[in-house]
Amino acid sequence: MILLCELRKGTDRTEGFPFDLPGIRSLDTLRFQAPVTFLVGANASGKSTLLEALALATNRVVVGGTDLKRDASLEAIRPLAKALRLTWNKRTARGFFLRAEDFFNFARRNRELTSELQGFADKHADDARARGYLLGQKRQIEERYGDLNAASHGEGFLRVFASRLVPHGLYLLDEPEAALSPHSQLAFLLQLRAAVEQGSQFLIATHSPLLTAYPGAEILEFNANGLEPVAYDDVEGVGLYRHFLRSPRQYLDRLFRE
Repeated sequence: MILLCELRKGTDRTEGFPFDLPGIRSLDTLRFQAPVTFLVGANASGKSTLLEALALATNRVVVGGTDLKRDASLEAIRPLAKALRLTWNKRTARGFFLRAEDFFNFARRNRELTSELQGFADKHADDARARGYLLGQKRQIEERYGDLNAASHGEGFLRVFASRLVPHGLYLLDEPEAALSPHSQLAFLLQLRAAVEQGSQFLIATHSPLLTAYPGAEILEFNANGLEPVAYDDVEGVGLYRHFLRSPRQYLDRLFRE
């Protein structure tokens, strides 16, 4: 698994995006000391950028999205990926990279595929062999991922996630909470713990105060000062949620007056 992430000596940090992001510009040596590391911070702070660069540098398989080597949306990130030097205690090709939007695309394509297979099977109602083959393909998809036509986004995400987990894998997840209700986030944490017990490592970019509460996790916050480890209680988003939930009406009254 990854122990260290370093920016190679001589890297030009004045090249513009993504090197002009404070969290990237200040990056020297980043240690991953826990099986689960969360990357937190405001939108456009660099957490997803670093995660995408790590996905490229480790050549992760993508769940539901375009292969990383052909993903045009990552062109600006490739120089950063090439500038990263990784130190492993045990290199692994197991695991995957999953962005929230990739899951939604994956679920949509699987729904379309199972619907097409059913349609083709109906058209071949008089050909038992062809119909059996088509329905068998549909059944294999549903046995692995469940019926994504009937499942909610959260149920579908948890099924897909669980079906792709293998022991001793390296998993990079970008805002998985986008598909998950609060209850589903708790179920996701149970899956996370089971995978950690099987020797897996997770790097997760998130805004969720539920996910970042995972026991023993390391939290790295992207802020104006760069990138630094923080305790759970000191995460800006955690404090905001607590302040809001303490008195939502008063919070909103004050917000709307400003």
